[in-house]
Order: sequence, then C-alpha cells, then structure tokens
Amino acid sequence: MQANQEELKRGLGERHMRLIALGAAIGVGLLLGSANAIKLAGPGILFSYLLGGAAIFIIMRALGEMAVHNPVAGSFSRYAQDYLGPLSGYLTGWNYWFMRLMTCVAEITAVGIYMGIWFPDVPQWIWALAALAAMGSVNLIAVRAYGEFEFWFAMIKVGTIVLMIVAGFGMILFGFVNHGVATGISNLWTHGGFFPNGVQGALMALQMVMFAYLGVETIGLTAGEAANSKKTIPDAINSVFWRILIFYVGALFVILSIYPWNELGTHGSPFVMTFERLGIKSAAGIINFVVLTAALSSCNGGIFSTGRMLYNLAQQGQAPRAFAATSRSGVYAAPCWSRWWPCCLAYCSTIWCRKRSSSG
Repeated sequence: MQANQEELKRGLGERHMRLIALGAAIGVGLLLGSANAIKLAGPGILFSYLLGGAAIFIIMRALGEMAVHNPVAGSFSRYAQDYLGPLSGYLTGWNYWFMRLMTCVAEITAVGIYMGIWFPDVPQWIWALAALAAMGSVNLIAVRAYGEFEFWFAMIKVGTIVLMIVAGFGMILFGFVNHGVATGISNLWTHGGFFPNGVQGALMALQMVMFAYLGVETIGLTAGEAANSKKTIPDAINSVFWRILIFYVGALFVILSIYPWNELGTHGSPFVMTFERLGIKSAAGIINFVVLTAALSSCNGGIFSTGRMLYNLAQQGQAPRAFAATSRSGVYAAPCWSRWWPCCLAYCSTIWCRKRSSSG
C-alpha cells in the first residue's frame, strides 16, 4: 500500500453512474417507511415529496456544478475546505462521516431483521456481521465492483417499483384484478380531503421525506472515480428530479389512489398490500427480498462514502495520513480496521444497550 502516491482509479462507467444515482434515491425509506409518513400527511404526502424533491434537485444541481469543475473524492467537504476554510471542511467531512456510519449500522441491523423473517433461529448479529464483511470486501476489491453491485441492487428496486406502478395504473384506469371496475383516484380526497391533517401534517412529514432521500449525495462522492465525469455527472444530476417524480410520487400516487390513506400501515407495507392484491401470494417474501437488497445497497454505499470521506480528510491534513492510502491498482486501501471497526463498535454498542434496557 502507498499513501498518496497513487490516485483513485476512475473505474466507474456511465451505466454505473446512472444506476448509482437512481438507486441511491430509492431505499427502505420508500419501501417500508412510507406508511408512517402517510399517517402524518395523508394524500398530502405527495406534496411533501414534491417539495422535498425540488429542494434536493436545487442542491444536487449546485453540487453537480462543483463536481464537474473539480471532480474529487471528498466532494462537498473538499469544496467547503477550498472556498469556506479549513474549519468548514473539517466539520462537513467529519459530520458526514459520522452520519453515514450511523446509517450504515442501522442498515446492517435491518439486514439481520429481514433475514430473521426467513431464518428465525439464526441470531441476527450473524447476518449483520456477514453483510458488513461482504460489502466491505466488495469495496476492497475495486471501485468497479462497488459500481456493479450498486447497478444490480438498483435494477432490483427499480424493476419492483415499475411493476407496481404499471399494475397500479391498470387497476385505476381499467379495473385490473378488480372485476373490471376501475378504482379511479377518488381516494385522494374522499377521506378528509387531500390534506386531512392540514398543511402542517404535510410539513411534519418532511423529516421522513428528507430521510428517504438520503443517499442522493453519493453521486458527488463518486466524481473522483468516474471515468468521464464531465459527461456522466451532469446526466445523472439532471435526471434526479424526474426519478423522484416517477418513482416516489408515481408509486405513492398509485398506492393512495387504490387504498384509503387511513387504512395504510395497518396491514403492513403498502407495497406488500398492492402485490397481494395482484394475486401474488408470496408478496411479503418478494418485498422482504427487495428491502434486503435496499439495505445491502445502503450499507455498500455507506462503506464507500465513509472511506472516500476519510481519504479526503487525510489529504486535507484533518485525519491520520494512513487513511489516504491507495493500492497500486488505484483502490482505496486504508487499513481494514479503519473501515470496519467503527461499524463493528457501533453495532455492538447498540446490541449491548438493547440487552441492558430489556434486562433493566
């Protein structure tokens, strides 16, 4: 390993960048967390996602401009360092590193929970540790391996949501699997109006909406390893708004049109309910598989993001120089303990606290 003698290899192609940007915006927050957001806002959640999506689009356009001008692994931390000063770069970088560390711990915990549905007799920590080891190994192989995994994870999520949207519109317009009786879209306003809890409810749901959008910033962190950043980054950034419109707003529009909003969340995930209505008996298993891939994708992205942020902080002199090491092939290769021990420690602390609270 050599510290700062080798640059990160630009191994992410155009298809990787497009699907990384697409998959990053679709996660567990939409597939499972949408029911809680709907309880707060009702059909007005569509407004919340549009408002949050517009804010994300503006931020991503600004980030895209900077990434094309200066495509580096540290992204917004490096830009804060260069244009606002060392303190801004330090705070931005370490805050982001800590935030992604915590979300990575949450996602590997979720992997254990999802696998427990199929294998209830296996301790959850085994699945969590296996997920961490697998995704960490992928990131150590090559940046292209990270890109390939994200590509296929995104394809699974996108395929599932597209199938649900198409089938949902079939129910709404043509009465598909509803004896030919079109359901229409009256459920959007017949149960207390479009804003049953007022505009305040839609605004209160924004915290969940913005959490669901977490991950779209990854496209900025990949700029330092994109093969053709001047072309791929603008294309990926400019399509963010339309992805949000189709996959978030489109999917929730279908769900809220088919089901009364006040019944959602009482029978599990809205996505499971929709697939079961299509006559797919194994709907719960399918959605469990999809959210499992979403959790693995987030864990994969979390390890990638924290590694690149540490690499950038080390280059800025705000982290130990060992964190700036790369292999001869241009892969981020800081000592393995620097990648995995924080996640392992945080996860073990979480388990210990749970056991203490349950025994107390």
